[in-house]
Amino acid sequence: MTTTTEPVGELLRSWRRRRRRSQLDVSLAAELSTRHLSCIETGRANPSRDMIRRLCDELDVPLRERNALYLAGGFAPVHAERAFADLGSAREAVRAVLTGHEPNPALAVNVRWELLAANRAMGLFLGDAAGDGDAGDGDAAGDPARAPFNVLKATLHPAGLAGRIRNLAQWRAHVLRRVRRQLERTSAPGLAELLTELESYPLPEAGAEELSPDGSSAHDLVVPLRMASDHGELALLYTTTVFGSPRDVTLDEIAIETFFPADARTAAALRAATA
Repeated sequence: MTTTTEPVGELLRSWRRRRRRSQLDVSLAAELSTRHLSCIETGRANPSRDMIRRLCDELDVPLRERNALYLAGGFAPVHAERAFADLGSAREAVRAVLTGHEPNPALAVNVRWELLAANRAMGLFLGDAAGDGDAGDGDAAGDPARAPFNVLKATLHPAGLAGRIRNLAQWRAHVLRRVRRQLERTSAPGLAELLTELESYPLPEAGAEELSPDGSSAHDLVVPLRMASDHGELALLYTTTVFGSPRDVTLDEIAIETFFPADARTAAALRAATA
């Protein structure tokens, strides 16, 4: 959990500004007067537990940071944080989604992009470093092949999958933009350090390798991941799934990344690879 010595009002003002919302906008949505919100932000009024909840709901504050706000306001944290292995039915739901997505790759990660679970098809890309598809909890390490297995490090590191990505410059730029947006939205611990490390990796040379064999990459509707494999070049699109209305910090930070074939050749290769 994030710890802070900042007053609760300053934290709320910081989140309001992060969301680019005015005091008038937030006060109307949270059903309090603009004057009251101004007094809370400047420390002239102390918000109740319910007021903190209402403002956090309106500002879409992540559960981890909500706990910090409750503590700053003099209240006990509201949201528990369990290990992934202790999430019970939610963990089983994650694994059901991953298994049901085969023969297409899918994996679950936490907010720092550390691997929590993956299906068999994803193992074709991650290799032995992903273990048995359930990474669990481990000690932090800089090596992308050590626990906890960091998916973005393994993807962009020169010693990882980077050498197999045909559109590496394009994909790297897309990934870095995504992490920057995620950091801005969540302020999650560890994300700034991850972004710094990813940005430190050598820049790939953009050139002919940025194009698919038919030269259509510049006209793709979304940015695909184009990867060389033992089954030929694969072109993959992805979607992200999160749990609705979570009340546990760990569950709030889980994202399921599901990949789909971008063309018929990739679909056939995935079916053959997982047969």
